[in-house]
Amino acid sequence: MFDSFTDAALIDAIGDATREESAAIARRFASIGESDARRVEQLAERNWWRTDPYEEVTAEISAAQNISRAAPQVRCTMRGCCGVGCAGGGRVRHRSIDERMIAAIIARTENVDDEFIERFDAALARHCVKWMRLSGPKLRDRIDLWVAKFDPAGVRIPRKVKDNRYVDIGETRPGMAGIWASVLTTDAAALDKRLDALADTVCENDPRSIEQRRADATGALARGEPQLACQCGSGDCAAAAERKALGDAVIHVLAEQATLGGTSNHPGYLPGFGILPAESVRELATTAQLKPLTIPSEEPEPGYRPSAGLAEFVRWRDLTCRWPGCDAPVERCDIDHTVPYPVGATHPSDLKAYCRTQQRQRDGLQSRQVRAGRL
Repeated sequence: MFDSFTDAALIDAIGDATREESAAIARRFASIGESDARRVEQLAERNWWRTDPYEEVTAEISAAQNISRAAPQVRCTMRGCCGVGCAGGGRVRHRSIDERMIAAIIARTENVDDEFIERFDAALARHCVKWMRLSGPKLRDRIDLWVAKFDPAGVRIPRKVKDNRYVDIGETRPGMAGIWASVLTTDAAALDKRLDALADTVCENDPRSIEQRRADATGALARGEPQLACQCGSGDCAAAAERKALGDAVIHVLAEQATLGGTSNHPGYLPGFGILPAESVRELATTAQLKPLTIPSEEPEPGYRPSAGLAEFVRWRDLTCRWPGCDAPVERCDIDHTVPYPVGATHPSDLKAYCRTQQRQRDGLQSRQVRAGRL
């Protein structure tokens, strides 16, 4: 079937099939929406003596799709035919977004108040078409940001949820235990940093994986040890000789000055954990060290390497690798030119963060395009 396809034609075929799939999903949403609307009218005429519209339509559409009534797809399609999902319906019909997008919007917007939902839906319909290349976590963060713009209370930590913080430890199997917890995001981020720091105190010959070292670091942390014991087996291990104490676990939060001053409820952003509600940002700021982020000059910088200030701006702007769908943290990325230097300027408009894996992917893609005569 594909013998006559060039490499480029295969990629185009994948894109075409994806857009056709989105169009088919849109027809499914529209059909379910019409069925739901009819049931509402019919049951209203019968004074609701039989059942409510949601239960009746759920039973019918689950059977038609050969899935359980409790399946997430049923709940998504039901809400996808009205409310938030309907805002994206036109985009789906135009093959611009897919079911993943609709499902994510539905899952992240249940707390939006009915007072804001119509304007919120319209705004999402205008902007969500730009989010198709975002990974799951980035899509989640983008939706949460728009929730905060229209209904700040929709992203606040509910008092009941915050009061139910806990940490449980129990046996899972002989010699092993599990840890289950619900803690403040900032505390979780600090713990995550601390475990990474302890896991990195061994030498390069330690045989454990990073996951195993992080697990063992919980014990070192509980015992108050400044370093994880290295298991390389060498008598002259460099890590054992240094035995340096760890410093403080530092987390970074990006927030607007207006949020800190209390004149805005725009949320902050905690890398790796997503949106941080404005009230949490202000609470954290009472004990945090505040550092303004300098906006670079409009003029490009001389030379290939960006200055420290420009590099810091690009890292905070990008937060992760800029390759579509990649979530590698910016700490593991290099700042690279989009248009190769010196044709490309050392300026934010031509600089972005790429992890090493995606740099190799991009370089390989550009080489193939050159051979194909596209560049």
